[in-house]
Amino acid sequence: MEMTEDQKSENYRVTAGELRQFIERFERLDAEKKDIAEQQKEVMAEAKGRGYDTKVIRKVIALRKRDKDDIAEEEAVMDMYKEALGMT
Repeated sequence: MEMTEDQKSENYRVTAGELRQFIERFERLDAEKKDIAEQQKEVMAEAKGRGYDTKVIRKVIALRKRDKDDIAEEEAVMDMYKEALGMT
C-alpha cells in the first residue's frame, strides 16, 4: 500500500512537530544546565571568599560521589605506593 503525497506530508508535519518538541526540550534543559553551572561557580566563589580552598572542596565533592569501599581500596594502594617511595 503506497502512501499518497498528502499522507506523506501529514506524516512529515507530525514528525517535524515532534522533533521540534524534542529539540526545544533539550534546549531548555541546556539553558537550565548553564544556569546551574553559573550557580555552582557562585557557590565556589563565595567559599573562596570565606577562605576555603576550592580545589580541595571539589576533591571532597568528588569523593562523596564515590563508593566508600572504592575509596578505601584506592587509599590503601596509595599508602603502599607512598611507603615504597619513602614518602611516609
